[in-house]
Amino acid sequence: MNWQSHIAFDPAICQGQACIRGTRIPISVILDNLAAGLDQREILQSYPALSSQDLAAALSYAAELAQERIVTLPQGVG
Repeated sequence: MNWQSHIAFDPAICQGQACIRGTRIPISVILDNLAAGLDQREILQSYPALSSQDLAAALSYAAELAQERIVTLPQGVG
């Protein structure tokens, strides 16, 4: 997935947050919806400007960011 063709960064739109190209829908909103358990169909119904390719691009972008950062998880929780 070439997320670069679906995602734009523009300081004049959503304060420079990563958004789906041609919209004002931040990638974080898509990821928040997925994390909350919404399926793709529900997200696409809520945001008709999005396509399934846009959702795949958001996930691909997030995956790439996750590879470049180490997140330390707490041990012994529970």
